[in-house]
Amino acid sequence: MFSLIQLESFVAVAEELHFGAAAERLNMTQPPLSRQIQLLERELNAKLFTRTSRNVQLTAAGEVLLPNARRLLDLSRRTSIEVSRVSTGDSGSVVVGYTSVAGQSVLPALLSTAARHLPDVTLVLREAVSIDQLDALSSGNIDVGLLRPVVTRPGVQSCLVKKDRLVVALPSGHHLVTGKGVLIKELVGLPLMMYSTNEARYFYDLVIRLFDSVGSKPTIAQIASQIPALMALVAVGLGVSLVPASAMDFAPPGVVFEELTGPDGLQDLNHSDIFIAWEEGSVNPAAQRLREVFIESLETVEGSSIPENASLPKKS
Repeated sequence: MFSLIQLESFVAVAEELHFGAAAERLNMTQPPLSRQIQLLERELNAKLFTRTSRNVQLTAAGEVLLPNARRLLDLSRRTSIEVSRVSTGDSGSVVVGYTSVAGQSVLPALLSTAARHLPDVTLVLREAVSIDQLDALSSGNIDVGLLRPVVTRPGVQSCLVKKDRLVVALPSGHHLVTGKGVLIKELVGLPLMMYSTNEARYFYDLVIRLFDSVGSKPTIAQIASQIPALMALVAVGLGVSLVPASAMDFAPPGVVFEELTGPDGLQDLNHSDIFIAWEEGSVNPAAQRLREVFIESLETVEGSSIPENASLPKKS
């Protein structure tokens, strides 16, 4: 079988029609160049050039070989570049998991970063609750996840990408809508739209801890696993809910928000931050590059997290 160096030698001579010029172009001496042409002719059992003391011409066989040789060399170069780009993470495919809230608040920034810095990386997007993303990371079904740390999972690493907190979602016209905030104890006895203990365990446990901080239990009226569903229940007046502040941007009409206030120490407890997570044993270079450029981009953008004292827009 002929080699790439033989094809490169042939193309150089065919384009220069001069062995000396071709040898100089390839940064080699003329005898080795002539040897490569001889080996190629022997391999193909065809004479490729007619050569006199004054000129070099392609034979009919050489004319046939030239365009094919160029295509093979071009394919070889492109293959080398593509393999190199995949190995460095500049090309390839990354499966990204995200929660419904992260899909609105963090995912757009991730997509924008990838488009700017990794245009040749293909992103495959899969919406899933946090616990399912952790399972998918461990099994290798997704490469990175945008989630909340439901549990500590061996082998899964994470990095904070957006600070968040719970706010009170109320139906428009509710008596607690004052613009001054709502105490946890004021929610005691009200019908609460609550998170599922299976699919949304993180939020369920957080809400329970908030009520425990004032020595009370919530009155659970409805259960849902996704935040948009909880806000929809609030919008039709079935009760109140505690949702991440980042969910305010996609709340349905009829939902108004109040800050969750008091008692002392509440701010230390009230965190529902979003993390980017990955399996530490992942061998996908593109996923590693995506994580790196995304985290770096957040560090350079002021206000990438929700400020603790952000004003709450009201929707009615």
